[in-house]
Amino acid sequence: MRLIKEKAHARAGLVGNPSDGYYGKTISVIVKNFRAEVVLYEWPELEIILSRQDRCQFSSLAGLIEDVRLHGYYGGLRLVKAAIKKFGEYCERHDMPLPAQNFSIRYDSNIPRQVGLAGSSAIITATMRALVKFYGVVIPREVLPSLILATEVEEIGIAAGLQDRVVQVYEGVVYMDFDEKVMRTQGYGRYEPIDPDLLPKLYVAYRTDLSEPSEIFHSNLRQRFLSGDPDVIHAMSTIAGYAAQARDCLLRRDYDALADLMNKNFDMRRRIYNLSPRNIRMIELARSLGASSNFAGSGGAIIGTYKDEAMYERLRQAFRQEQCDIFKPTIE
Repeated sequence: MRLIKEKAHARAGLVGNPSDGYYGKTISVIVKNFRAEVVLYEWPELEIILSRQDRCQFSSLAGLIEDVRLHGYYGGLRLVKAAIKKFGEYCERHDMPLPAQNFSIRYDSNIPRQVGLAGSSAIITATMRALVKFYGVVIPREVLPSLILATEVEEIGIAAGLQDRVVQVYEGVVYMDFDEKVMRTQGYGRYEPIDPDLLPKLYVAYRTDLSEPSEIFHSNLRQRFLSGDPDVIHAMSTIAGYAAQARDCLLRRDYDALADLMNKNFDMRRRIYNLSPRNIRMIELARSLGASSNFAGSGGAIIGTYKDEAMYERLRQAFRQEQCDIFKPTIE
């Protein structure tokens, strides 16, 4: 029996987020400390096996409440199901007939939930990779992120942009330009891998208590953008500019300037969002210790630069007292 295993990792937005959904520019990094994994093998029927994150049996009412607080109401079952549907429709649309063979599929993920590290898109990405290998089809690398995004937006209704899916497909460090004319012409942006060796010392910290899903974080921002809200339009343009400048900073290893841009990114973002005080506290705590800080995604996790091991140790101790975990991201 042929057994297929595919992974996709967490990601952290370095600079430019959240302009990716608004024809902006971003730089994002893969975070290999966490991953979603899919196992697929041929089976008489098409079967999606429930994972521990889809469980419906609890020891008590308190146990159910705690599970919902930490993981939300939905596990990954809907993500896997939607990915299979979208994959099949893509193959039909592009005249790619699939052999009449069924499969059993299961997923597992250790990506922290609801803290903006792209756990949902990682499950879909891993599923798509497994399906591509199982059926022996080819989906161009530059096209796959758009298919993954369509799965989330069109099938599930998650508010999202391309940033997460691009870096999870390309991995490493990626500079992305979602120029509107290019996007409308070819359906995807300009994606430029950057050598991870150009990165400074980075940390990621995330809340281990209750956070919120990205659809709550993004709420009415898109409507404000589409209706021409000048504050939102200005903020997205400015944030996109920070990403372009950050790319140049990385290429010349100007890490002080990069840190300043990361700080400015969050400060501009703060002007247009109603942010959780607990998430703002993470940003301010890191800066009070001399580190830079920016949201890694939609909230609940931050990313920043630090000077040396002594500073990292101060960060580690301070975040531990705030019910937050901190680690050095593995980026390759």
